[in-house]
Amino acid sequence: MSAQPDAHPQTVLVFSTLGADSNEEHRICELASRRAHIVFPFDRLRKLAMFSALVKKIRRERPDLVVMEGTGLAGGAALLLSRLLFGTKYVVSSGDAVGPWVGTKSRLLEWPFTWYERQLCSRASGFIGWTPYLAGRALTYGCPRAMTAPGWAPFTRTLAEQGEDRIRIRNVLGIGSNQLVVGIAGSLVWNARHKYCYGAELVAAAAKVRRSDVTFLVIGDGNGMTHLKTAAAALPTGRVLFTGRIPQDALPAYYAAMDFGSLPQSVDAVGSFRYTTKLSEYLAFGLPVLTGEIPLAYDLDDGWIARLPGFAPWDAVYTTALAAFVDGLLPERLAAMQAAVPRNDPAFDRTRQIERANAFLGDLLRDRG
Repeated sequence: MSAQPDAHPQTVLVFSTLGADSNEEHRICELASRRAHIVFPFDRLRKLAMFSALVKKIRRERPDLVVMEGTGLAGGAALLLSRLLFGTKYVVSSGDAVGPWVGTKSRLLEWPFTWYERQLCSRASGFIGWTPYLAGRALTYGCPRAMTAPGWAPFTRTLAEQGEDRIRIRNVLGIGSNQLVVGIAGSLVWNARHKYCYGAELVAAAAKVRRSDVTFLVIGDGNGMTHLKTAAAALPTGRVLFTGRIPQDALPAYYAAMDFGSLPQSVDAVGSFRYTTKLSEYLAFGLPVLTGEIPLAYDLDDGWIARLPGFAPWDAVYTTALAAFVDGLLPERLAAMQAAVPRNDPAFDRTRQIERANAFLGDLLRDRG
């Protein structure tokens, strides 16, 4: 924490390129909550208009610092232009490596967006990475200061409440009390290039497992749902269950019904930089994690992460290893992994992240550079 208080209150403008009232906007508002701040309601469906409106807002208000959650081009271009025209200092908060992520959609656009990412970081006053790996990437690209804020679970449950939820949801879904449940929650957005969306790794593993006392639970909705249901159609009844979209406030009960959380990420410049929001939620419910051989699987593991080989969750090596792990999992191994989960890891504590962000923003505000 900084030793000296601010000389005078200063204004911070915050916004998220994922849109007003998005989870990402809530995140950045929370991180900036100890500072006097104003929120710019970004409309992601009107990107060109938002670029113009944001530049005008910055010119009119002259905030001491602008903090952007996300790396969308309209928001980032507005910050770069405002830096050039008005000398406006800004901070970027991001959970993805921009160029490689865009490259999953179009290989032709990977280089231009990597260049954009480099410009955005090199001209920023600071960077808030969802992971230390992203913070390091920003520093390498020339950002002078960085910190990590990996997010937090937006809900809490006592052990007693989790136990009640577990029984209730398993009854609703028709899952036996002794059934092993491996699940995932997320948006089922289909990637045509890789023929994959969240949950596809579970459906593929479900076709390979031999034990009958396992259920794979897919929570969420999206255009990938049809593909997953088609792939699961020939499997035994109850092997894979689809809940559809579950409201955020009801999601904790479904986590309570699970024994393992799937955290599928590719071992490349996209997945290796990520934690994803699911990680903090899995930790809050004491769920061991199944994931690939990505950095977090080594850096955070203390006996609660199962690392699976394969370059990506759509790789047959990965899904075969997932099925083999489930088939070989004994009750005592499951109990040991569950006991090792750090439910109160300070890195994922909301209050501590807000305190660290407050100190970070305060230091940047005092820096006249």
